[in-house]
Amino acid sequence: MQFHIQTDSEIPVSKQLYDQMLFAIASRQFSPGHRLPSTRQLAMQTGLHRNTIGKVYNQLEATGIVESVPGSGIYVKSLGHESNHLLANSSIDPNLSAIDLVSQSLNTLLAQGYSLTQSRELLLTEIDWRWRCSARVFLTVPQIEIGAGELMLQELQQSLGIPVQLVALEKLEAELAKSHAATVVTTRYFIAAVEAQLTASTVVKSRSIRVIPVDLQDYEKELALVKTLPKNSYVGIISLSAGILSVAEMMVHSMRGEDLLVMTCQTNDNYKLNAIIRRAHTIISDKASLAIVYKAIEAADDDLIRIPQVVESESYIGLRSIDLLKRELGLV
Repeated sequence: MQFHIQTDSEIPVSKQLYDQMLFAIASRQFSPGHRLPSTRQLAMQTGLHRNTIGKVYNQLEATGIVESVPGSGIYVKSLGHESNHLLANSSIDPNLSAIDLVSQSLNTLLAQGYSLTQSRELLLTEIDWRWRCSARVFLTVPQIEIGAGELMLQELQQSLGIPVQLVALEKLEAELAKSHAATVVTTRYFIAAVEAQLTASTVVKSRSIRVIPVDLQDYEKELALVKTLPKNSYVGIISLSAGILSVAEMMVHSMRGEDLLVMTCQTNDNYKLNAIIRRAHTIISDKASLAIVYKAIEAADDDLIRIPQVVESESYIGLRSIDLLKRELGLV
């Protein structure tokens, strides 16, 4: 992950670095347990003062997605179900075959003083608990980011083939109160807020609830395209989510500065959408917005000097993350 900072930008350099760092974690370019670059390394890469980088790391730690280990560095935290696995702290080789993995897991339990009977009960209890949680699946994001939730909902329902209920974070506790067991899915952007709400809830504590963070797409294809666009190109970015647009605009600006003209809009903003259609050389659109983009281009065809190149972002959630979610829900 290379960080790009425009030091002469109106956007504070600390915000540029913070948003890029958060995106790297949310898209699992920095996975749980990953040691973040030192302030010295980042200073050499970005040209920023180490104090500025230190403040950004403090911000990330305050959100609960990274943690400082004295004498070692800053690490991406394990969140949700990642930190609750039965053998989360054991030194199991992930490259082992299935039977060897089970054998080593059992050996770890025995070495920690558990009997065979206790080990069997622990494993069966964990499996049974996960099955019960999988009976009902909630997808949650803050109300202000419900557009991102709608985008995720479309992808999850299509990929999982089971009912998924979208609930604003502000209403999550009330919905969970109606269920004895459930799985709550969200992104790493919002998981700290979700876990804080569940921890503080007396209602949820009496129920079987697990939280699973899904990782965002790394948008490697789109970022590579942005690097190659000619100077002074006009780029339009269209999405259901205001949050995605904000981060995308910042990422493009940090990479190219004033070289590119960028305009963003949600699909319900017809004025901005039509302005982008008429002016943009390239339009990057999420999959859910694509039909609306093409319809707007068709409607304006007679007035267009040129047809913009439309690039589809195929998914918002990383495909590997969806595969892992299927396994967690017992769908594979």
